Amino acid sequence: MTPAFSSLSAFWQMGGYAFYVWLSVGITLLALAGLIGHTCWQHRMLLQAVRRQQRRDQRLRESRQRFNKEQADAGTP
Repeated sequence: MTPAFSSLSAFWQMGGYAFYVWLSVGITLLALAGLIGHTCWQHRMLLQAVRRQQRRDQRLRESRQRFNKEQADAGTP
């Protein structure tokens, strides 16, 4: 089995196609980094929305409980 490149310099030059090869590698890594960043951002936004909805539901429950208690207190002489 023989190596594809005779030296490290030949590896970096990619047989004269280094610009295209390394440009495509860079664009691919940039796209993957963008996808990972966007996924993390979406995850954080989703968790914030869930927490916001839970706080809203809690406030509504407390408000209903207070209203029901006030109604019960007002009904008894």
